Amino acid sequence: MHRPELLAPAGNMEKLKIAVHYGADAVYLGGQSFGLRNKADNFSVDEMKAALDFCHAKNVKAYLTINSYPRNESLPELEDYLAQIAPLPFDAYIVADPGVIDAVRQASPECELHLSTQANTINWRSARFWQQQGVRRINLAREMSLDNIKETVTKVPGMEFEAFVHGALCISYSGRCLISSMLTGRDANQGECTHPCRWSYHLVEESRPGEYFPVVEDENGTFIFNSRDLCLLEHIPALVKSGVHALKIEGRMKGINYVASVLRVYRQALDEYLADPAAWTCRPEWLEELAKLSHRGYTTGFLFGQPRNVGQEYESAYIRSHDFVGVVDEVQGDGTLLISVRNRIKAGDLIEFIGPGMRNDSLTLQHFSTLSERGAAIPAEVANPNQRILLTVPFTVETGDLLRREKIAG
Repeated sequence: MHRPELLAPAGNMEKLKIAVHYGADAVYLGGQSFGLRNKADNFSVDEMKAALDFCHAKNVKAYLTINSYPRNESLPELEDYLAQIAPLPFDAYIVADPGVIDAVRQASPECELHLSTQANTINWRSARFWQQQGVRRINLAREMSLDNIKETVTKVPGMEFEAFVHGALCISYSGRCLISSMLTGRDANQGECTHPCRWSYHLVEESRPGEYFPVVEDENGTFIFNSRDLCLLEHIPALVKSGVHALKIEGRMKGINYVASVLRVYRQALDEYLADPAAWTCRPEWLEELAKLSHRGYTTGFLFGQPRNVGQEYESAYIRSHDFVGVVDEVQGDGTLLISVRNRIKAGDLIEFIGPGMRNDSLTLQHFSTLSERGAAIPAEVANPNQRILLTVPFTVETGDLLRREKIAG
């Protein structure tokens, strides 16, 4: 049985390091131009160099997204950008536009090409066409069913395929949306999406201007375009058997808590399946872990055919049971933890430490110290975001582990 790659998002250097810490086989990241997540922090050329050094030292691959659709006036800038990054040893470029592919071939003829989901590859003939153009891997359109995936893998031998398994879904065809362009002037296909499908909408009848009628409403608003999030954890066996080479997690705009929590679940689930397929079951604690994250309800999307009514989430914007409160920056020689605080914590809080391999330990905060600007430890009962604290715990913790707390009502 082949071992599919677990491919994780890396919106910035911190997220990249977290993805590697929690078990990614490969990461995908964007530069400051020509990707589809311009609102992510993204990487300068110097930061790309550091990212590649870090990943390759850990035997993790790194792919660069160049998957926007540039207009004529952007082509000189594209060529300059490709010349800048050409010396960097990326394991592949993720591309979508044929013109970009042509430009990449001129600037970096030896670089492996992966085709973005933005290219909307929905059938095996399209896949075979891209193979003839020298593309090595295709991220299949999210609209493909499992049967379509299997058939495409079978009919295009030698091509690698990857499938999204978790994350946000777009209501438009494989993300090629015009709503943002029409409402805000910011083009989703140039990396500027404002996510208007997540906004609240009402209907206005022509003869009654100023009267707003809800479509489906609760206390959080009306979400007539609001797709649920994709979650294919329970179907890992079927995806592995389909022959895909990579399982991809969406989320370069998401925080490190999302990256860590999703990765540790899929890492363990995939490893356990590969180790003993016959005995594999989807553990309830894996699903419970994913439910703790901010999400809009989960769906299997198009994997088993048209989603119809199960794909839309009308009840609320986001569901979340836990807050991310900190990250372990350092484990000092005596076992003391240096922690960056990301959300207010105080004595008496029950804090959960989460690590790779579904490692979980909890403790009620009692004694900790904040660090002054000069590095002095000051006993404290409250710590606020951007402060650092020193803390000792009676269990094993690693640098990069995260801290969370059950969400406080209100």
